[in-house]
Amino acid sequence: MIAKREIWKYPEEANVWAGKYRNSHNLLHWHYDCEFIYVEQGSIDVFCERKKHHLNEGDALFTDSGQIHYQRACEPDTVLIVIVFDYNIIRDFLGKYQLANPKLYNRYPIPEYYKRLRNVLRTHRPFYGEEARCIVCEMMIDVFRGEQLVHRVESDRTEAAFKRLLEDVGERYAEYTFEDAVHFMGMSDAYFSRYFKSMTGSTFSQYLNYIRTDNAIRLLRDGSRMTMTEIAEKCGFATIRNFNRIFKEHTGSAPSRLPNDYILSEKYSYPSEKAFNPTLYDCELIESCESSAAPGCQTPTAAKNPFSI
Repeated sequence: MIAKREIWKYPEEANVWAGKYRNSHNLLHWHYDCEFIYVEQGSIDVFCERKKHHLNEGDALFTDSGQIHYQRACEPDTVLIVIVFDYNIIRDFLGKYQLANPKLYNRYPIPEYYKRLRNVLRTHRPFYGEEARCIVCEMMIDVFRGEQLVHRVESDRTEAAFKRLLEDVGERYAEYTFEDAVHFMGMSDAYFSRYFKSMTGSTFSQYLNYIRTDNAIRLLRDGSRMTMTEIAEKCGFATIRNFNRIFKEHTGSAPSRLPNDYILSEKYSYPSEKAFNPTLYDCELIESCESSAAPGCQTPTAAKNPFSI
């Protein structure tokens, strides 16, 4: 399913969540919460702030509120420590500044902060929410003191329009064209192409073909009685030949031979106001601050398809 804006549901009384993921691999998404990741084992690529950042064991990255990002584990059994918290926790004293680079230059005792948070969030002692917020503030002060800072720049109108564009494309993908997207953004063809690539890491054509292929896969998996030609037309492919070619480029399989349990694993998605689960099926939540529930959006999913990072 194509991803939309991620909405977190925190433990009661605490706007903080902490846990570990194995083989994190998710879709392009964004959220108003802050997200801190630390590579405990392995390596991972993270696309954030229009750049690709490679993290090895011991590296950390901070995704600020509203930043569009996705990530992909680079090797088997990559394990991430993940800490997510409400931006309002740090707004009062760090609201004027932001990190110059999402990837941290120096090393910090993130595993120790994580252990403290996990213990506090699992035991639910009186005032545990306040205690968790204090630990987050301590961690962020430590990080902001050690990293290069710049004055905070709020999301501009162009980025807000871009998020609306992606949602519009997601809803009308079958009929959408490059010209429609250029008109929506009010840019020249060349400038829009550069801007879209810088924001997503892909061309508009690649993004649109991914969405169309994803919807075609869901029609095939849902047991639709439509013919291949009808599916191709419904999903916006000009010809059945074009459909077969693009479908195989994304899946490695012809539409008629697609395995029943196939999951399209790629990075493209579109944000919106609805909750969603951005994490793909090859990612596993292996440790959580809650003993019986996974974090994330408002609709539960299977244990091997956890809610967030």
